[in-house]
Amino acid sequence: MSRPSSLPSFGALIVAAGKGLRVGGETPKQFREFRGLPVLRHSAMRLVEAGASPLIVVIARGAESHANEALKGLEGYQLIQGGATRQKSVRAGLEAMADNPPEHVLIHDAARPDLPANVIEALVDALETHPGAIPTLPVVDSLAVASEEGTMAASAEREALRRVQTPQAFRFRDILAAHRAWDGSDDAGDDAQVLAASGGSVALVQGHERLKKITFAQDLGSVAQMPIMRIGQGYDVHRLEEGEDLWLGGVKIEHTHGLAGHSDADVALHALTDAVLGGIGDGDIGTHFPPSDAQWKGARSGQFLEHAVKLAKDQGYAVGNIDLTIICEAPKIGPHRPAMRSEVARLTGLQENAVSIKATTTEKLGFTGRGEGIAAQAIVSLFALETSS
Repeated sequence: MSRPSSLPSFGALIVAAGKGLRVGGETPKQFREFRGLPVLRHSAMRLVEAGASPLIVVIARGAESHANEALKGLEGYQLIQGGATRQKSVRAGLEAMADNPPEHVLIHDAARPDLPANVIEALVDALETHPGAIPTLPVVDSLAVASEEGTMAASAEREALRRVQTPQAFRFRDILAAHRAWDGSDDAGDDAQVLAASGGSVALVQGHERLKKITFAQDLGSVAQMPIMRIGQGYDVHRLEEGEDLWLGGVKIEHTHGLAGHSDADVALHALTDAVLGGIGDGDIGTHFPPSDAQWKGARSGQFLEHAVKLAKDQGYAVGNIDLTIICEAPKIGPHRPAMRSEVARLTGLQENAVSIKATTTEKLGFTGRGEGIAAQAIVSLFALETSS
């Protein structure tokens, strides 16, 4: 994942100074293994891949060796010793950025390792209109206020309540000023509270269930909830018509006829898009790019495939390999196969040797045999990002 060029520059601060006692064991949870890597490394990798610079990791005294081992090979991070409370730890990290401050900063708890890219983008985008932004989820259960005796004292209206997650995003100068102004009489529950106490407004953006906080030992084993590998299959057909351009596999081919459709009707890329979406169980190409929507008229299908690959990454998966078959009598696919293979590899972020493109005919049978249309079918493998990296 690379940072979208539209995002402003931002730094990131990961709070990893806690003891994590409830997870059990002598090693703090942020340095324990989750999905094959230390908990801390997961979110650090995602933030660096999204473009965070600088990356400050706040740790407890004496945790340097644990932190460096967890982040070994990752470039551009700096370790800072935290304070006696979370608020003091965050302020120490912010002060470390103050000499060369980023425009924006994301403050994240190390105990939330599964960080989707779309949450990062939504947070940074929200800073265009607010000095702070936090990811939240609705409360779906009924709520009760407990008495000191352990009985129900009253009910609470869940419609106005939200579950708050991290990372939380801020305009750097605003959050630094808010932390400097914090009276220190009590620890802050989170950084949004610090900003709000100084009069700053905090936008709410859509969070994600993947941002679940690791609290107990069983949470470290939640990799079982996410299959290491998934498979997707896609199939598409478009009719051939005179006067249309012929796009196949992202390559324009000179031919007497072209494929008709609302977009550029590239059956090969459409089949691949459906295969990726099928692998993550997220509808099909018509769900995301309906032909009734005028903005997709004549659109290049490459953006559909790129979108599907991004959705897969947001769910924690990367495309492993592609097997694509194009079914037609004409044109001959062989001369164009290298260019198609190169373009599909570019769109999906794969090496070309992970992209197979084949062609076949139906021996003059059916609509493809009569030259009325072209069909394509695709199979893709998807691997959990942590195991494919």
